[in-house]
Amino acid sequence: MSDSSPLPPVRLHPEAELARDALSTPLLTRAARLARWAGEDTRVDAGGGLVEEQLPAAASELGLSGDDAAACASEAWRVALDTGLVEILDEEEGTVTAGADLALLTGSPQDVLGVWLTALETVLADASVPDLDDLVDALDEGGEVDLTSLDWDPQAEQEFLDGVLGNLYLLTVSEDGPGDGTVPLPALAASMIVPSDMGEPTNDVLEQVSDAMMRLDDQFRILEPIGLVAYRPVDEALMADADEEPAAVVDETDVSRYGMVRLTPLGLYGLRSRLLEAGIAAPAVGDLADKGADALLDGTAVFPPSAAQAETEQWLARREPLAAARELLGAARGADQGAPLRRLRCQQALSLVGTVAEPALREVLDDPELGGLARVWLVERGFEDVPAPSQDMVFWLTVDTIAAQLAAEGNSEELQGLVEGLAQQHGGFFAAAWRVDHPATADVLEAMGRLHPDKKVAKEARKAAFKARSQQGG
Repeated sequence: MSDSSPLPPVRLHPEAELARDALSTPLLTRAARLARWAGEDTRVDAGGGLVEEQLPAAASELGLSGDDAAACASEAWRVALDTGLVEILDEEEGTVTAGADLALLTGSPQDVLGVWLTALETVLADASVPDLDDLVDALDEGGEVDLTSLDWDPQAEQEFLDGVLGNLYLLTVSEDGPGDGTVPLPALAASMIVPSDMGEPTNDVLEQVSDAMMRLDDQFRILEPIGLVAYRPVDEALMADADEEPAAVVDETDVSRYGMVRLTPLGLYGLRSRLLEAGIAAPAVGDLADKGADALLDGTAVFPPSAAQAETEQWLARREPLAAARELLGAARGADQGAPLRRLRCQQALSLVGTVAEPALREVLDDPELGGLARVWLVERGFEDVPAPSQDMVFWLTVDTIAAQLAAEGNSEELQGLVEGLAQQHGGFFAAAWRVDHPATADVLEAMGRLHPDKKVAKEARKAAFKARSQQGG
């Protein structure tokens, strides 16, 4: 996940709902049950884990059976210990008691989520550890783990998992991402292995992707019980040895059989919390609802359209419409580089305000920066007695609009269509446009020269840009 550009805002579920989700996760549920089960007869070893003789009783308390019952009970106990749901009374005797933090699970949503976040860190650490069988094989004569024989770098493994989860978070919150949908495991593994500028992956790279998929399959199986992800594992038939006959016919074109994963609403909350803890800006829709209009317009400038609208709707919901319209218009003024995009966001915000905002728009009809915007708003809503704009105002608004679109979308197809339409409708556009007294005039004309497919028109735009820059003294 790149740190070079801001993350899109995430839409979080209400904390009360997330807290209910946390309490219902299998792992935290088991940890809480064991914390309430622990008593005078419960014994732990030097590391705080349940002694082996206690595991059958713990598994029975959790209603677990089968080969992995003891391991599941041990994992739940470790989570209970790490989250403070149980405490060690006497290390020498190995006695325990219910921890003070157990009461947090019946406290506020923030209390519950705090416990869950601590549990999440325990599980993430576990997910970065090699398989138990590999650890046993790597024991040396002194009973210590030989990391060199494991080919395991704990820091690199943690960074790999963090990177995968970061990419999954980015995919989930992106405007064109899967949203609530699932992500194929091969695509997620490839996002960490295949260079972005690589055409056809080499066999070596494909083998690395395959290895990464198998690692992630193990890790997501571990992460699902804490509620971070919803995961459909890799089909066991696909992992059969080449010399073995698969138990069933395998459709290798069905990508879902290679594993599918999505972040849960709780998982989005958890990963955002970790990003913030790491000092990475990870905005959430609603962050700006209690701030001023200047913060709203500047903050949503980099948001995708739907997220900007959702943020604006929350901001407007807390304010009286006419007062909100006046505040937005006041914040939209300016000649700085970000001003055109602020005015575009202001125009979009005002489209969500009802006709009650009419007085605020009429108040700025004579404003050189807002008058054109105000006329458009009033005319679109069918108001009468709207004065016609001067030619200077029309040209200024045109430059301002294109400057805003450039800042918001870059050289998009929509902007290219707008440029072509302008040049076609106004034969003398470039002859007049270079004189427009707008800080972005030269940049806009240069962009029009890049975007217009007709070489003759593009040359006119570049010549006009040169005149505009000369006029500005640049």
